[in-house]
Amino acid sequence: MNTDHRIAPGSAPADPTRMHANTAEAEAIVDLVLDYSRRRMLSEDTPLDKPFSPAELNRLAGRTIDEQGIGARRALAIFEHVLAPACITTDHPQYLSFIPIAPTNAASAFDLVVSASAIYGGSWLEGSGAVHAENEVLRWLSNEFGLPAGAGGVFVQGGTLGNLSALVAAREAARARLAEASVASVEGGEPAASAPRWKVVCSAEAHSSIASAARVMDVDIVKVSPGPDGQLRGDAVREALEEHGASVFAVVATGGSTNFGIVDDVASIAALKDEYDFWLHIDGAYGLAAMLSPLARPRFAGVERADSVIVDPHKWLFAPFDACALIYRDPNRGRAAHTQHAEYLDTLTETTEWSPSDYAIHLTRRPRGLPMWFSLATYGGAAYREAIGSSLQLAQDIADEIRRRDGFTLVRDPQLSVVVFERDGWTREQYAAWSTKLLDDQLAFVTPSSHLGRPNTRFAIVNPLTTFEQLTAILDTME
Repeated sequence: MNTDHRIAPGSAPADPTRMHANTAEAEAIVDLVLDYSRRRMLSEDTPLDKPFSPAELNRLAGRTIDEQGIGARRALAIFEHVLAPACITTDHPQYLSFIPIAPTNAASAFDLVVSASAIYGGSWLEGSGAVHAENEVLRWLSNEFGLPAGAGGVFVQGGTLGNLSALVAAREAARARLAEASVASVEGGEPAASAPRWKVVCSAEAHSSIASAARVMDVDIVKVSPGPDGQLRGDAVREALEEHGASVFAVVATGGSTNFGIVDDVASIAALKDEYDFWLHIDGAYGLAAMLSPLARPRFAGVERADSVIVDPHKWLFAPFDACALIYRDPNRGRAAHTQHAEYLDTLTETTEWSPSDYAIHLTRRPRGLPMWFSLATYGGAAYREAIGSSLQLAQDIADEIRRRDGFTLVRDPQLSVVVFERDGWTREQYAAWSTKLLDDQLAFVTPSSHLGRPNTRFAIVNPLTTFEQLTAILDTME
């Protein structure tokens, strides 16, 4: 049956309930969107696509917002044929820049369910079922990371917010220790301790979000030089702790850097907790997922001693944008730092129930952990281990291939699934021109990078559909 008339612009008289009532027009819109979503999720030939210029988009899309509306069919057509092709396909197996995503079919499909269900994920009162499911995922991850049974946390938007929230909790814990010490000193007749200028110790190669968090918090960053292999180690951190003393409230170790996939020597850093009082945070946004695979798990010794960790399911745990799992060793520390207080919130905050809004810098939240819950419940943990292991092995295989090729230099042996290499003698301009042509030819999305002033490029591999043959074909374009 032709239903065009039900979703055409101006198809209904003025009616304040039109956008919300279950009418024939609403049914047609839902069918239209679900049909597109099904085709997109099950497509095996979605192109990489590439950005358009503002002038091109203005010309091709035209004006889409006016008083009468252009109708769902035309709006979706503009999205499908103009707007979507102007967005690079981040789940394409030949998207190898930054850190890609590779959501499972189950996770992508269930993301529709999350939106359709209109669930609020901020409080137990309003979304206990969703919170229960999210917490099951967080408990599973906590167990994988070796954290104690009482560990827990919340899914937030991304690694930047996760790192910031963890560091705010760390500073609040340090303030509480200082307050307790001040009370004790006063009672003992000693002068009260004054608040220091708080500092965070991290690697000089730590993710940019750590410096961003420090700016937001108005604290100082102590950047420690890693070893020649890029790993931050305990001896270097010890020097920083000795120099800066009690002003250091947190040490951040990286569980898989974005640029190289390097895992800091967490065990030697964690061992310092026996001598110094600091909060150990693991920024594992990209790489901590590798702990699920026996191929990489030994690299993460010491994570079990962390006070907080983050890992992004939308990176290597095959969930759609956007989700970061923030887990506290002692969730009460997170709650003490982040619970918001207001008269209208008393009914939520004056209970002991688990409300996700209490554990990070947010209040309103969608239950963004549900797509991963559904996928994990559907396929099981073993499927995740196998998929992550396949990327780890592929990274080793293509690194071996790069070593064998004349005119190529592997910058570092890959620890995880990021492979960084140079085409000998190439300038920044040559890398840029090559990268642009790759995307123009729709062969791959591989961007230039650099290290210590030397230009290079990199493969970031997280998609189980990425093949060795695809990667070697990309290398062939550099001959």
